[in-house]
Amino acid sequence: MTLKDKLAAQRIYLFLGALFITSLVVSNLIFQKFFYWYPMDVEIFGSKLFEISVGILPYPITFLVTDLISEIYGKKRANDIVIAGIFASFFSMLIVYVANVAPATSWSPVDNQLFTTVFGSTAIAVFASMMAYLLAQLIDIQIYHFWKRVTKGKHLWLRNNFSTFLSQFVDTFTILILLCSFHIIAWDKFAGLLAAGFIFKVLIAIFDTPFLYLGVYLFRKRFKLKTNEEIDLL
Repeated sequence: MTLKDKLAAQRIYLFLGALFITSLVVSNLIFQKFFYWYPMDVEIFGSKLFEISVGILPYPITFLVTDLISEIYGKKRANDIVIAGIFASFFSMLIVYVANVAPATSWSPVDNQLFTTVFGSTAIAVFASMMAYLLAQLIDIQIYHFWKRVTKGKHLWLRNNFSTFLSQFVDTFTILILLCSFHIIAWDKFAGLLAAGFIFKVLIAIFDTPFLYLGVYLFRKRFKLKTNEEIDLL
C-alpha cells in the first residue's frame, strides 16, 4: 500500500471513529425520552412492545462501525475505538455534572430545575450504559473475529448478525438491570423494554447488513484488498 493510500485509510478511520463516538455520547444524553415507533398496538409483558428510548436510535450505528472497522482495520483498531468511546462518554458525563452544579441566572431560558430534570440522571445513565456497552462491545468484537476465522473471511452476513444479536441482547439486558436497580425505570417496565429494545436492535442489525456489505466492498475496491485482508495503519 502506498503512502497516499495509508493516509487516506487513516483519514477514513478518523471519520469512522468520530461517527462512532458521536453516536455513543448522544445516545447517553437523550435516553430519557421514550417514543412509540410502530403503529400497531401490540403489548408484551404488560407493556407496549415498541415503546423504546430515543437513545437507542443512534446506538446501532456504533455496532455497524465497529464491525466495519473490525473487518477492514482489524481487531486492535476496533478495540481502540471502543476505549476512545468510553473515555468520551465519561468526559461528557463530567461536563454535564459541572454544568448541573453551576447555578443558573434568573433570566436563563433553562433554569436549574429543568436542567436537572433533563440531565440529572445522566451520570447514572452513562455509568449504566458504559458497563453494558463495554461488555456488549467486547462480546461483539470477539464473536465477530471468531466467525471471521472460522469462515476464513467469507459469509460476512453471518459474523455481522451473529455477533450483533448476542451483544445487543447483553447490552439491552445489562443496561435495563442497572437503570431499574437505580430506580430510573420501574421494574414493571423491565420485561417489555427488554423485548422492545432487543427486537428493535435485531431488526436494525438485519437492516444494516447491506450497508456493511457496501462499506466493505468500497474499502476493498478503493484499497485493492483481498478477502480477509486488513489495512495496517502503522
